[in-house]
Amino acid sequence: MEKLSDRVQRLGYSQTFVMSNKAREMKASGIDVISLTLGEPDFDVPDNIKQAAFDAINENYSHYSPVPGFLELREAIVHKLKRDNELEYKPSQICVSNGAKQSIINVLAALLNDGDEVILPNPYWVSYDEMVKMMGGTSVMLPTSYVTDFKITAEQLEEAITDKTKAVLFSSPCNPSGGYYTYDELRSIAKVIAKYPHVTVISDEIYEYINYETKTTSIAQFPEVYEQTAVINGMSKAFAMTGWRIGYSACPEWLAKACEKIQGQMTSGANTVAQRASITALKTDPSEYQYMIDAFRKRRDLVYDLIKQIPGFKVVLPKAAFYFFPDVSFYIGKTLNGTEIKDSDDFAMFLLENAHVGCVGGVSFGSPECIRFSYAASEEDLIEAMKRIKNTLEQFS
Repeated sequence: MEKLSDRVQRLGYSQTFVMSNKAREMKASGIDVISLTLGEPDFDVPDNIKQAAFDAINENYSHYSPVPGFLELREAIVHKLKRDNELEYKPSQICVSNGAKQSIINVLAALLNDGDEVILPNPYWVSYDEMVKMMGGTSVMLPTSYVTDFKITAEQLEEAITDKTKAVLFSSPCNPSGGYYTYDELRSIAKVIAKYPHVTVISDEIYEYINYETKTTSIAQFPEVYEQTAVINGMSKAFAMTGWRIGYSACPEWLAKACEKIQGQMTSGANTVAQRASITALKTDPSEYQYMIDAFRKRRDLVYDLIKQIPGFKVVLPKAAFYFFPDVSFYIGKTLNGTEIKDSDDFAMFLLENAHVGCVGGVSFGSPECIRFSYAASEEDLIEAMKRIKNTLEQFS
């Protein structure tokens, strides 16, 4: 008799962590590996946020917080959404969670019954499909490519919506593509969603500030879908607070209450010290943290110049986030140095073992013809990594 549930057996492991763990193992064995696998800023947490955490400890913020987070933090989030996104929310519409990942899980758990459909534009963040599976739903994939900047059209979306569709889940700016939906593109998508009141948009905006072209638009800004939208955000990317585990959702009242109910039975409130520090982070003018964005932009431009020289790679300039997502279909179906390349996961493993550069294959992102590199690394490592890949692949082009 099988002891594990069907639910857990349906789940796969995160390919991001599979590749990062393999890179760590190779490093531990003495191999000089450059790992560009994890989507994590390489900056330290800004000093004013650290000081707020020290203050919280000294002020004895060591007891349970309310399930949806301290009122002061939810007020700071409301202020941030108004200041940066022109969105009107009340604290009762905010639920602070243990990272944005839990915020998404809360919303999916509140919405999905077994067999309900969730539309995922490809490529999507690796956990989306697994989260949908965990909640008993079925993912409906909408294909894109580098030619369309990895974005769907409103027409594509409308063709995919059925009576079983409960949600549309996407990130903008996007992990892994580094693209984002413009105001006009989101307006077109919003007009489609508004026709189907049974559909909820889950808009993951965790990379909101890391946009090199313009201010990121939230789909919740369009009044016709405000009551159908769950905005997801958090502290990990813009504030380099990945390990602090603070995310949040901003939802219509009915959905916010459901998220609070679910979280109350699952984890209760998030880490209290991290919550207090997040208040300071969110109240600080975003320009104070612009130095991180400027550094990412410089690295992006550096890598773009180098990655274009790698044979067989098709790549677009990412306009946001800190990833490159080149199309490597040139190598799929070939045998490289005795390794059969059936998809981009095989290709990513080939690069790790032969060029000693860690990246993530695109299969679990829904794009088996692409690979993802994070450029949240030093300029020296990025230059060396692109050199290694180029030298390794030149013999096969």
